[in-house]
Amino acid sequence: MIAFVSGKVAGAGPDGAVIDVGGVGLSVQCTPATLAGLRVGDQAHVPTSLIVREDSLTLYGFADDDERSIFELLQTASGVGPRLALAMLAVHPPNALRRAVATEDVNALTKVPGIGKKGAQRIVLELKDRLGTPVDDDTDVPVFTTRALPWRDQVHAGLTNLGWTGKDADAAVDAVAAEIDGQDTPDIAALLKMAMRRLSR
Repeated sequence: MIAFVSGKVAGAGPDGAVIDVGGVGLSVQCTPATLAGLRVGDQAHVPTSLIVREDSLTLYGFADDDERSIFELLQTASGVGPRLALAMLAVHPPNALRRAVATEDVNALTKVPGIGKKGAQRIVLELKDRLGTPVDDDTDVPVFTTRALPWRDQVHAGLTNLGWTGKDADAAVDAVAAEIDGQDTPDIAALLKMAMRRLSR
């Protein structure tokens, strides 16, 4: 088990990043929110989960230990593999998934590509007592502190990785910038969620 990787971010793409660990480039698959907190050339500490298959070894990276824990628990449900678990975390942060399962919110789960109504009902049934109690907060975002990074570039990259055009991403970033003008800048994941809300209207 590789619990985490620490090193310089050597590269980043739509699905993941490459972390230089002692001269070895490790490819790490990540959610868009996690990717938004990784900037090429910066040092990073990324909690990870290694998935071993007959024909592959795949390393998945997360914003924090809680996100990794939820990723691993999701895969204990029938029909949920690592890619679907990662897709669930791309749509819903850990606390939102806890809340959806605890309240049997099938509609929230079906927002994830690849999950239909029956699949969502099965996930609720199998995971209801396993994900833990949702924390009472209003943000529902993973904590990924990137105070020193230019947030506009990070959020823009996160939106384009999710499939929005550069023009749409620019408009959403500008709208978020106007909304938080004069306020303390929240973490990148929170800003990304704000931008996604605007684009979903």
